[in-house]
Amino acid sequence: MAVPMIGGRADRWTLPDLDAAVRRCRAQNARGIRCILAALGEYARSERQVRENLEHSSAIVAAIDEQGLDASLTVKMTALGALIDRDTARDSLLRLARGARSRGVGFEVDMEGRGFVAMTVDAAVTCAREGVPVTLALQANLDRTPGDLERILRHGIRPRLVKGVYPGDTDDPDEVRERFRRLAAGVLDRRIPLSAGTHDPDLVAWLAQDAHETVEFAFLMGLSDETKLRLAGEGRAVAEYVPFGEQADVYVARREKYLAKLAAEGRAPAP
Repeated sequence: MAVPMIGGRADRWTLPDLDAAVRRCRAQNARGIRCILAALGEYARSERQVRENLEHSSAIVAAIDEQGLDASLTVKMTALGALIDRDTARDSLLRLARGARSRGVGFEVDMEGRGFVAMTVDAAVTCAREGVPVTLALQANLDRTPGDLERILRHGIRPRLVKGVYPGDTDDPDEVRERFRRLAAGVLDRRIPLSAGTHDPDLVAWLAQDAHETVEFAFLMGLSDETKLRLAGEGRAVAEYVPFGEQADVYVARREKYLAKLAAEGRAPAP
C-alpha cells in the first residue's frame, strides 16, 4: 500500500500541526503509549524562526497540561538559535525547561551533530543544576558518549540512548550495536531510569529479556507500530516520538536515509 503524501512528503514521519499531534497523542495514550512531542524547526537561522520555534514549544507544554496528556516536550538546540547565539539558545532552553516544570510536564532535549554535542550536554546539565528534571538523548556511535553518560547520570539526567543518525566515530553497524548494548547495560545494572531509543530488533529483544522497570522503549512515529503495541500490552513503558510542523524536509530525509542504510545492510527495523 502506498504511503499517503501531504504537500509532497510522506506523512508517515510527521504531522502537520499541534492539533494533529494532540489527537495522535490522545489515541496512543489510550493504547498505553506516552508521547514525546517535537515542533520541527531545527537549524533556525533567523530570530523570527527562533521566536516561532519557542512559541510552538510553549504551546506544546500548554496543550499537554491543559488536556491531561501523557506526554513530554522535546527540543533541539539549533531550533532555539544555537546557530545564531549559543548562550541565548541555552537561556531559552532553560526558560522552556522551567515552564515545563511549573506545569508538571516532562522535558527532553534531542541530540544533534557532533558540533553541537558539547553545548547540548552543558545546557542539559545547567537545567539539572536548577532542579529541572531532564531527559537527554546520547548517541552510541560517538567515542565521547561514555564520558557524557557518566556526567549526566551524576546530575540526575535521564538518558535517552540512541544508536545515532548523525555521522559518528564509527559507522560499523555491529560496533554501534555493541556500544549501545554496553552503555545500556551499564545504566540498567545500576537500576537507573533509561529511555532506549531504538528500532533494532536485536536490541529490543535484548532489552525485553528482563523486566526492567527502569526501561522505557522509545520509538519514532512511523516505525515499529506492532512492537509498540505488543510491549505496551505487556505492561512495558513505551513512548512514541511525534514531530509536527511545516519544517519537515530535513527530518524526513534522515528517516529515509536510515531505512535505506538498513536495507543496504540486509536488515529491517522491528515490525
